[in-house]
Amino acid sequence: MSGYVPATSVEQQEMLQAAGFSGFDELFSVIPAHLQVPSLNLPAGKSECEVLRHMEQLAAKNKVYPTIFRGAGAYRHYIPAIVPAVASKESFLTAYTPYQPEISQGILQSIFEYQSMVCSLTGMDASNASVYDGATAAAEGLAMCCGRKRSTYLVAETAHPMVIETIQTYAWAADCPCKIVPMEQGRIAPTALAKLLDEDVAGFYLQSPNFFGLFEEAEQLGALAHGAGAKFVLGVNPIAAAIMKTARDLGADIAVGEGQPLGMPLSFGGPYLGFMTCTAAMQRSLPGRIVGQTTDADGRRAFVLTLQAREQHIRREKASSNICSNQANCALTAAAYLSAMGPTGLARAATNSMSNAHYLAEKLCQLAGVDLLYDESFFHEFVTTLPVSYESLQSALDEAGILGGLPLNGGLLWCCTELNTKAQMDALVSIVQTVIEGKGGDISCRN
Repeated sequence: MSGYVPATSVEQQEMLQAAGFSGFDELFSVIPAHLQVPSLNLPAGKSECEVLRHMEQLAAKNKVYPTIFRGAGAYRHYIPAIVPAVASKESFLTAYTPYQPEISQGILQSIFEYQSMVCSLTGMDASNASVYDGATAAAEGLAMCCGRKRSTYLVAETAHPMVIETIQTYAWAADCPCKIVPMEQGRIAPTALAKLLDEDVAGFYLQSPNFFGLFEEAEQLGALAHGAGAKFVLGVNPIAAAIMKTARDLGADIAVGEGQPLGMPLSFGGPYLGFMTCTAAMQRSLPGRIVGQTTDADGRRAFVLTLQAREQHIRREKASSNICSNQANCALTAAAYLSAMGPTGLARAATNSMSNAHYLAEKLCQLAGVDLLYDESFFHEFVTTLPVSYESLQSALDEAGILGGLPLNGGLLWCCTELNTKAQMDALVSIVQTVIEGKGGDISCRN
C-alpha cells in the first residue's frame, strides 16, 4: 500500500475553526474529564528496521507447524500465488463501501464475479456480498426462514459446535426457540428429525459433510423439512462442493458456509468469510449487500447495488437482519482462488483431500486400539479412537513439527487436505504406533 499522509497541524486548525472550535480541548470538552486520557505515554519513535525486527521477534514466539492434520472448520489448502497478488492490489485494499457506482465499478464487479461463482458452486440463484464468517452465515440463514407463523429453529447436533452456539445466540436475541436434533452414530437420522418437525418450525440447519467429516443424508432430511412446511438451510464445505451434488440439487432453500478454504490462509483464526446463497424465492430475505449487473445510459455493461429496499439501511424498521458490513476483500480472495483453480482444479483439490484422508484412516486403523468411531462415508475428516492419552501423543508429534487431530470425547478428529503428502502421513502413523507401543493405556481425550 502507499504511504498514508495525515492532515498537517495547519490543516487540523483549519478544520477545527470551520467546526467552530478553538482547539482540541474544546472539541473534546463534552467528554467527562475522568474519561479523558491526557497522554498515551508511548515510547520514543523507532525506525522501520527496528520496528520490523521487534515484530519478527514477537512472531517467532508463535508455534507454526509445517505439517497439519487438523481441520474442524479451518483448513490449510494450497493457495496459487496469483490469489494474494490480486487481493493485495491497492485499488481493492483501499476501496470502501461502493454506494457510488460511478466511481466503484471495479469493486462492484469483483463482488459480482464472486457472487456468480458461489452461485455456480452451490447451484443457487442469488448470493449476497458475504458476511463475517460461516457461523454468522448459518445463523443469518435460519433468520431468513422466520415469519409471523413460524419461529422455531431446528439445528443438527452434528454441526460445528461453534456454529451451533452462534445460532443459539441469534435465536435467543430474536426470542425464537432453538431445538437440537440429536445424532445417532455421528449423523442425523430421519426419524430423529421427524419427531421435532411441527407447524412452528421455520427452518432446519444441517451441515454436510458434518463436524465429524461424515456425509449426511441431506436430500432425504431436506425433503422431510419441506414436507412439514419448513425451510432447509444447508451448511456447505466449498471444496467438497466441487465433487458433491449441489446444494440446490439436494433440495436446499439456502446454502451457507465458511469460505476460508477458498484461498485464505489459517491466519490464527481470521479474517474469514461467510458465504450465503439462496433460491430466487428467498432472495428478498437475503441480508447484506447484493451486486447486480445492468447497463448505463450509453448501453455499456455496469454494476450496481441492487434490491436495496431489503437492506437495513433503507428500511431499518422492517429489516430482518441488522448486519451492515461484509468481507469484501475476503470475497475478492475467494473469487481469485476460484478463478485460478477453475472447476477442474477445485475438483482435483477435493478428490486429493478425500483420497489422502481415506489413506490415513486406513493406515491408522491398522494400529492396535485405533478404530473409526463412526463407520460411515466421510470427506476429508474422520474420528478415530485412541488407546493413549492425547497429551502423550501430541507431545511426540509436536517434537516432529506435526499438529495432530483435535481431541474429542472418545477420540481424535483427523483431517487431510491435498497438501498432506504420503511421506507425512506415513511419518504420522509411525509416531502414533511408537507412542501406542511405548505407553499403552486408556482413552483420555477431552473436548
